[in-house]
Amino acid sequence: MNATVIGTGGWGTALAVLLRGNGCHVRLWGRLEEEVGPILATRENKLLLPGVRVPDEIAVTLDDAAALSGAEMVVLAVPSHGMRTICSRLRPNIPAGALLVHVAKGIENETAKRMSEVVLEELRRDDVVVLSGPSHAEEVARGVPTALVAASVYETRAVQAQDIFMNERFRVYTHDDVAGVEFGGAMKNVVALAAGLCDGIGFGDNTKAALCTRGLAEMTRLGLARGARAETFSGLSGLGDLMVTAFSRHSRNRKFGERLGKGETVQQIQASTKAVAEGVRTVKSVQQLAHRCGVEMPIAREVYAIIYAGKSPRQAVRDLMTREAKPEFD
Repeated sequence: MNATVIGTGGWGTALAVLLRGNGCHVRLWGRLEEEVGPILATRENKLLLPGVRVPDEIAVTLDDAAALSGAEMVVLAVPSHGMRTICSRLRPNIPAGALLVHVAKGIENETAKRMSEVVLEELRRDDVVVLSGPSHAEEVARGVPTALVAASVYETRAVQAQDIFMNERFRVYTHDDVAGVEFGGAMKNVVALAAGLCDGIGFGDNTKAALCTRGLAEMTRLGLARGARAETFSGLSGLGDLMVTAFSRHSRNRKFGERLGKGETVQQIQASTKAVAEGVRTVKSVQQLAHRCGVEMPIAREVYAIIYAGKSPRQAVRDLMTREAKPEFD
C-alpha cells in the first residue's frame, strides 16, 4: 500500500509512523519549509511529537505532485479550518481511485459543515472514511493500545481503512454513522475546554463528572438534530473521545481551558503555542448550528461567551448552576 499522509502535525506524524510500521510505503507531506525541514534534518517532529523517531523510509516532502504520485491511500491530517484550502490545492494531484481518510475533528466556521461535507464539495468524493476516537498522537506513536472507528457511508471503504490501519496495538471498528462520528469528534473538544476551565478554577472531580455527563447530553442533542444516531455518542467517537480529551494531560483543548481558568487570555494562550485547540473555533460553529436547529446547549453557550465575549469563567459556572430546575431527561 502506497500511503500519503497530508499534514506534519503531531497526529499526521504519528499516523505516518503507524502506517510505516504496518508495512506501508509512506510519504508525509507538509505545507511549510519550517515544518518539513526540521523533520528531514533530525527525523523527529520535535515541536509537536518530541521523542518519536520518524523512520528513514518515510519520505517527507513539500512537493504536492511527488507526495501524491501513485498514492493508493491519502490521509487528510490537517486542522479543520485548513481542510477546504488543502483539499482545493491538492485536488489535481490526488489519484482518482485512492482511498480517502480524514482525521480532523472540527466543524467549518463559515459554513458550519462537517469535514466529510467539505471534502465532498472540494474533491467531489462522497466515499471518504472518517477515522476518529480517543487517540492522542503522543500515545499512538509509541504503540500504546488504542481503539478507534472508521466510518463511511460505503462499508467497503470503512473495511478497507480498518484493514490498513489495524494492528496489535491499534484496533479499528467500522461504523456507518458518519455524521455522528464527526459531530462527536468535533463537539467533545468544546466540552473539554469547559473541563479544563474547571481544572483551572480549581474545582474537583464532582464538577468535572457532572460537566462531562451534561456535555455528552448536549453533544447527543445536537447530533440527533443533524441526522446522527444516539448510540454513536455512547461509543468510541463520542463518550470515548470525550473522556480522553476532558481528562488527559495530553489534551490541547483541556489544557487551553485550564489556562483560561487560571486567568490567561485567549490571545496570550494562542501566542504561546503552535498546537491547535480545535474547540476554540468549533464552538462558534456549534453555536450557529444550535441556534439554527433550536437546540439548547448551555455549556457550549457559556464556553462561547468566555472565549468570545470575555465572560468570567466563575460567572459562567454560576449561570449554569442556577438555571431553572428541570428533570434530567427532558
